[in-house]
Amino acid sequence: MARTKPTFRAAPVRVRVPATSANLGPGFDALGLALALYDDVVARITDEPGLSIDVAGMGAATVARNARNLVVRAMRATFDRLGGRPRGLELVCANRIPHGRGLGSSAAAIVAGVMAARALVAGGNERIDDVAALALASELEGHPDNVAACLRGGLTLAWQDDSGARAVDLDVSADLAPVVFVPGSSSSTKATRRLLPDVVPHQDASHNAARSALLVDALRRRPDLLVAATEDRLHQPYRAEAMPRSAALLAELRGAGIPAVVSGAGPTVLALTTAADRDAALAYERRGWSALALDIDREGATLLPL
Repeated sequence: MARTKPTFRAAPVRVRVPATSANLGPGFDALGLALALYDDVVARITDEPGLSIDVAGMGAATVARNARNLVVRAMRATFDRLGGRPRGLELVCANRIPHGRGLGSSAAAIVAGVMAARALVAGGNERIDDVAALALASELEGHPDNVAACLRGGLTLAWQDDSGARAVDLDVSADLAPVVFVPGSSSSTKATRRLLPDVVPHQDASHNAARSALLVDALRRRPDLLVAATEDRLHQPYRAEAMPRSAALLAELRGAGIPAVVSGAGPTVLALTTAADRDAALAYERRGWSALALDIDREGATLLPL
């Protein structure tokens, strides 16, 4: 059966997407947390064929202004699912999420593209619902942890089965007040993932299974358990050689009793502090790093009025 060609809306749309931190220590490729640092994308269908892309802010000097642009790729993949692409597309991107730092910039671009494309098609939200949007975004990203948190906000637990990516929302303690330490240098998720072994000791796997279960409870209602709950043996020790400064800061923070983890694939370090000890964590800012106190985003990807 031929797919119905989409009817495109003439009015532009504006999408806001949050930064995210994945893994949170032992919750490798499963847990994600949305943070109140945002990219904005304004997208409009044009009668003139081709692409017009304007980018300001983070990554503006390096982000592609052609079909390789990640927002464009996500939009085109979404249009394809909806039955066809428009002749022309105009994008204006205001980026605040650092690129290549482990704060979900690629997930944000993908989610922004999926959300914008379906909003530009009449009936797009019904034809690609939130479950299908998560599956598509996960397919484009390669894993669901960041895109789930970006789409849904708050704390999410994501997994994949035969039907695609799935996620559930988890309560998160109102006391949680994270701090991120962002270095000036970037890293590649693909490169750091190659450092991970194909096989890990059974003892380490058992350790992480227990800690990831504890982490869910600690994030929801027992922040006092976060130091123990964020212990990881599955990925952070193997990635340390690629980011020695991050590993050193991580060790220093944890040695002071601050529940710190590598954010995603790094090199950003995330401290899962509460309002009571956030200032103590901020005092660990070092030269070459930016320490940012970020609230938890609880809305996820949002369409905003223009």
